[in-house]
Amino acid sequence: MDLTAFVAAVGTEGAVSIAGLATRGGAVAGVHIVAAPSGIGTFLPEEMTVSCGAGTPVPELQAALAERGQFVALPDGGTVGGALAVGRAGLRRLGHGPVRDTLLQCHVVLADGSLVVAGGTTVKNVSGFDLCRLFVGAQGTLAFFGSVLLRTRPLPSASRWFAADEPAAAVRRRLFRPAAVLWDGARTTVCLEGHPADVAEQAAVAGLTEVGGPPPVPTGARRTLAVTDPAVVALPAGTFLAELGVGVVHVADAGALAAPRPVDPAVAALHGRVKRVFDPGARLNPGRAPTGAEPAVTGGVRP
Repeated sequence: MDLTAFVAAVGTEGAVSIAGLATRGGAVAGVHIVAAPSGIGTFLPEEMTVSCGAGTPVPELQAALAERGQFVALPDGGTVGGALAVGRAGLRRLGHGPVRDTLLQCHVVLADGSLVVAGGTTVKNVSGFDLCRLFVGAQGTLAFFGSVLLRTRPLPSASRWFAADEPAAAVRRRLFRPAAVLWDGARTTVCLEGHPADVAEQAAVAGLTEVGGPPPVPTGARRTLAVTDPAVVALPAGTFLAELGVGVVHVADAGALAAPRPVDPAVAALHGRVKRVFDPGARLNPGRAPTGAEPAVTGGVRP
């Protein structure tokens, strides 16, 4: 994909921000705004990879991949670049993994206007520092995604949502590799994917009832906590949604939980040094802070 115009638009001087579809916060106001190119490049179903412009809408990419029975593990909506820049997975992260694992290679524009390539066409031929993972979740503060190469996955034969009126931990123990296990304090909602017969058998063994989809996700705040954390246990049922095995809790009231733990000064200093190396003039997405890496997926309730 030709990124010449995009590189020229980013330039080498002055504050600049990148715009997508404004589904994850949008561009920084009051500065020069650029947009990454869109369009699907090379799709190799047999290699399970696809290349596209970072400005490509995620639904458009998913629709094209679905024609060949594949998909990418990115959250719904917005652009591919926006999903990578924010780095937050959707509700199926327990089964699909973190967003950073989807990115194999990227062409990015740095603050000095140079175009660089990070990553490789496969995991095995990548050497050196894993810059792809560094850029995912950086909110465009280190570099702007121009084009990317993504890992695809086979579409599951069946993907169905179920629910049970019992604690999530008890339900989780009766399931084999669920795509999602959600808990709102009173009801457990589960996504099962795979062969239709296997999905039906798992649901029957676990005593689940099929539902139309996941519950609404509270939009007040998003914290990294275990579902057994006292602050979560004390929340009234229905005011939060916890992702079991992932360590993410969504709450309707941002004040319902204690303030996030302060950032370790050593971590803050490391972030500052990385930022100064990649963007010494602080011209990329000024005022934005990196989202940071998501917690590791575990098989249980997490710690």
